[in-house]
Amino acid sequence: MGSPAKAFALLVFFLLDLHRSAADVGIASSYRPPYLPTACYGGDTSQFPADNLFAAAGDGIWDNGAACGRWYRVRCLSSAVVRACAAGRPAVMVKIVDRAVRIGPLRGGATMVLSVAAFGAITNSSAGLIPQINVDFLQIS
Repeated sequence: MGSPAKAFALLVFFLLDLHRSAADVGIASSYRPPYLPTACYGGDTSQFPADNLFAAAGDGIWDNGAACGRWYRVRCLSSAVVRACAAGRPAVMVKIVDRAVRIGPLRGGATMVLSVAAFGAITNSSAGLIPQINVDFLQIS
């Protein structure tokens, strides 16, 4: 994603962030490397954003592969783990690069499975092991 496109996506991200009622609610978990191959782009390493903020789509948003390349704003809402969400409940933008059900049986029920970097950006690492979180998410592009 080039500089003008990323700047536009960030502008849209912040504008849409002001109107939170448009977001959907779901469940997110995380997955660790190896991230390749992916259901969207196989072994192509250029599929990953430079900041490593990416995700695998669960069945609810997979859309027969049409989710590949989509960008979502994701924010932690709550978890069974106390203080799992990062302070201030920051949001991240993630790119869909994979299908969650490919990753393992526990991941199939999640709305999305976030990369370690994306999950870590919205959760509190001092809360200990966080198997899943409740999130709000909004498709940006």
